[in-house]
Amino acid sequence: MALAPEIEAKILRYYHVEKWRNGTIARQLHIHHSSVERVLRQAGLPRIGKIRISRIDPYLPFIRQTLEKFPSLTASRLYVMVRERGYTGSADHFRHLISHHRPRPQAEAYLRLVTLPGEQAQVDWGHFGHLTIGRARRPLMAFVMVLSWSRRIFLRFFLDARMESFLRGHVGAFEAWGGLPRVLLYDNLKSAVLERQGDAIRFHPTLLEFAGRYRYEPRPVAVARGNEYVVAKNMCCSIAIMAKTASLWKSNST
Repeated sequence: MALAPEIEAKILRYYHVEKWRNGTIARQLHIHHSSVERVLRQAGLPRIGKIRISRIDPYLPFIRQTLEKFPSLTASRLYVMVRERGYTGSADHFRHLISHHRPRPQAEAYLRLVTLPGEQAQVDWGHFGHLTIGRARRPLMAFVMVLSWSRRIFLRFFLDARMESFLRGHVGAFEAWGGLPRVLLYDNLKSAVLERQGDAIRFHPTLLEFAGRYRYEPRPVAVARGNEYVVAKNMCCSIAIMAKTASLWKSNST
C-alpha cells in the first residue's frame, strides 16, 4: 500500500535527523515496519541490521493473487486457505498483516455541480409524518422545488403524493417564480418514474405530457450520483429539522 508523501518525508526525517530506529518509526507513525524499510530502501539506504523474514512472506504472492480475484474475502477464510498451505502463524497476527495487503477501492471524487441561472431545478417529496383529520390519518407531504443556481426554494404541503398534487406543486412553483427552468431533475420518485433499469428510465406518461405542455426537459438523476441531487435532499432535511424544532419549542412553551 503506497504511503502519503508527508509520511515518507517523516520517515526520512526521523531516520536521518532524530536517529530513530526502523521499529520506533513504525510504532510512532502506526505503520508496518516493512513500509519503513521500503521507504528507506527507495531512498538509497541499505537495510540496517539483521533482515527480518516474516512467516507470511512466502505466502504473500498467493495472498495478493487471491485478494485481487476475491477482494471481499474475509481474513478468517484466507487464513484457513494459507494454513492448509503450510502457514504456522497465529490468526490474530495474520489478520493484522492482511489489513496492510488488502486492496482498497479508489475513492471517487465528486465535484460540486455548477449550473447557469434559470437552467435547472430539482424536485422532491418530503414526508413529515401524519395528520389526523376526523377519523382519517393522512400523510403530510411537502412538495419541494429548488433552483440549482440560486438555491431559491418553493415549498407547498399536500395531504398525499398523488400525481395531481405533484403537478399542482409544479404549477405553484412556476407561478411563484414567474417562469420555469429549462431542466427539472428527478430522483426515483414514484410520482415521476415508472421503471428504471440502470441508466434506462421510463417517466410517467402524465409527467411527460405535462413537461411537453410547459416546454421543459425532465431529466433523471444518474445512478450513484447523489451529488447531482444534493440540493433538494438537503432542503428536505433542513425543513424537517426546522419543523421538529418548532414542534419541540411549541411543546415546551405550553
